[in-house]
Amino acid sequence: MTQSEHVLRMADLRRACSVLLDEAERRFGDEVDLSGAPVDHYWSLDLAAAFDMSETPTQLGCGQVSDDVAEIGALVRRAPEDVIALWHDLDHLTGVLRLLAHLDLPR
Repeated sequence: MTQSEHVLRMADLRRACSVLLDEAERRFGDEVDLSGAPVDHYWSLDLAAAFDMSETPTQLGCGQVSDDVAEIGALVRRAPEDVIALWHDLDHLTGVLRLLAHLDLPR
């Protein structure tokens, strides 16, 4: 792995998100009706445990897409001075992104 592969560039991440979200919007439209989604709950692994390779995780949690969507909605309505908890908000965003990936799985 080269030195440049050890650097996460926010501009690259932002561009990747933009490309992928543009494609998701092209495939699913500008709104995804979750009432027709085949799932709401999903398995979740504790964030700290997910990155601790010294032990095999022993517990799975359960996430909920409808909760994730509600949390994302609340995030975009927050006042600019409100605290953003990246660990919490990104976890909800991850749930929504994983749903989009799930909806795009070959059937």
